[in-house]
Amino acid sequence: MSKLHLVFGGRVTDPMTLNFQDPSKLDVVGIFPDYASAEKAWRGAAQRTVDDAEMKYVVVHLHRLLEPDM
Repeated sequence: MSKLHLVFGGRVTDPMTLNFQDPSKLDVVGIFPDYASAEKAWRGAAQRTVDDAEMKYVVVHLHRLLEPDM
């Protein structure tokens, strides 16, 4: 199985948390087959919004959610 990674972001209520203000407005960047490509996409998305402290992008390790015992 590939080690899938999801990259998404959105406006948060507090930049120190992952409490997204409106989940219906999340920016889903994509699903990637490895961490390196997910990190590259995350960096690109984060750099576009670097001046907005309320915008946050994250990488989610989908493979850990799909097969937690691995």
